[in-house]
Amino acid sequence: MASWWCLQHEPHEGPAMVAEVWAAHGIDLPVVRLDLGEALPAVDDVAGLVVMGGEMGALDDDDCAFLAPERALIAACLVADRPILGVCLGAQLLAAAAGAAVYRGPRGEVGSGTVALTPAGRADPVLGPAPDPLPVVHWHHDTFDLPDGAVLLASSERYAHQAYRLGAHAYGLQFHVELGPTDLAKLEEQMNPDRVPTREALEEVAAAGRPLLERLADVLNPA
Repeated sequence: MASWWCLQHEPHEGPAMVAEVWAAHGIDLPVVRLDLGEALPAVDDVAGLVVMGGEMGALDDDDCAFLAPERALIAACLVADRPILGVCLGAQLLAAAAGAAVYRGPRGEVGSGTVALTPAGRADPVLGPAPDPLPVVHWHHDTFDLPDGAVLLASSERYAHQAYRLGAHAYGLQFHVELGPTDLAKLEEQMNPDRVPTREALEEVAAAGRPLLERLADVLNPA
């Protein structure tokens, strides 16, 4: 029987609040630890994908042997119209699987910040009800071109491509809204100390992020 799967690339980049929200919506979300060599599911076993972040680039195949098969799985899920949520690296992998370029940006974007919704974003069923500007956690150096047919939903001052929808059932979020105050210790361990969000900033991210993720669950896995 097909199920949802979460693809994880780093020990500290798990599904976080996504898993809580998906569970509350009756969605089991088994995690595949690609960094530990766990096998990808076959497309016929996938009801939906959550693709998380990581320090590697989306095309760093020489260093991460799992990336090429992972992109192939995402591409197959797009063809099969399986719902997909890509977060940070996951948004880049989704773009690459759809044929778009992914590359190093001019500057990193790390720490608490915001994104502004585009007109299409304000009309989107997931992002539209969110605060504008939307509080987020940034944690990336790479960026991407929009895939053909994608709808741009959000931008920041530094990077135009922050959120997009591909078809009706695939969303790429370059930023993090799944993090909250309970993730502060993890961020303090992994992030540049000068860029770690404050507890108050993470509370704002969680307050906006949880209902956004709930709307995503409703759109990507309708009852």
